[in-house]
Amino acid sequence: MLVLVAPGQGAQAPGFLTPWLDLPGAAERIAAWSDAIGLDLAHYGTEADADAIRDTAVAQPLLVAAGILSAAALGDVAPGVVAGHSVGEFTAAAYAGVLDDEAALTLVRKRGLAMAEAAAVTPTGMSALLGGDPETTLAHLEKLGLTPANVNGAGQIVAAGTLEQLEALAADKPEGVRRVVALKVAGAFHTHHMAPAVETLKVAAGALKPADPKVTYVSNKDGKAVADGGEVLDRLVGQVASPVRWDLCMETFQALGATALIEVCPGGTLTGIAKRALPGVKTLALKTPDDLDAARELLAEFGA
Repeated sequence: MLVLVAPGQGAQAPGFLTPWLDLPGAAERIAAWSDAIGLDLAHYGTEADADAIRDTAVAQPLLVAAGILSAAALGDVAPGVVAGHSVGEFTAAAYAGVLDDEAALTLVRKRGLAMAEAAAVTPTGMSALLGGDPETTLAHLEKLGLTPANVNGAGQIVAAGTLEQLEALAADKPEGVRRVVALKVAGAFHTHHMAPAVETLKVAAGALKPADPKVTYVSNKDGKAVADGGEVLDRLVGQVASPVRWDLCMETFQALGATALIEVCPGGTLTGIAKRALPGVKTLALKTPDDLDAARELLAEFGA
């Protein structure tokens, strides 16, 4: 069984969308989405620098657009399971048919703007902790007043909080942690700092009519498979201020019999985690269209 996953914020890099716009119809789709959400996705995906695409209001719709575009390029063969990390859940929801592409991008654009506004209230950020015992790490984060915003498995936990708290963490690592790496994000996502954004999204989501997923959809809230479209939408709203449990998602992939995993553009982060946490599962990251043939082969072998 093949799992299709979508990365979250921080996976973007300057120019990463450029080769994808050469695919038939891709530039036209990006242009139409740009008009719909009031953001020049082609510019930000091809010409903008790292600081410009670090902006939460830009990065989130850009990542979802790239994910939807690259997933569509795979063709008609379906995976058995879809899931997304943080904002990648919007990509997964669109692929699963819970929301159409334009609705997903419109909602994620509002998400990015609301989260950027919430992040501007207090200087906050996120740092990845690599290695160490999870229980020791979590206790240390609690002592420093930090939130374990992403529990990713494979020896990786992402802490979120104020810049002062993160500075204290860098100076005082938990026992056994090899490195503390500041992430390319502009706020303490998936924490109480994002509560105002949840309220904004609730209003926006109320106007949508979600459909039930066409394939098994695994939620990063708790790793559970969710079959009701309304519940998927509720979780998309709530996850803005609640931790991402990617470790539990991978446990579910394993329980469902995953044999292969493809990460849509800009792939790399989640396949790296899967290589460590899911031994024996074939992985492939869609970085450029050059990866599509190998991905289609995996889909033909392990897809539904």
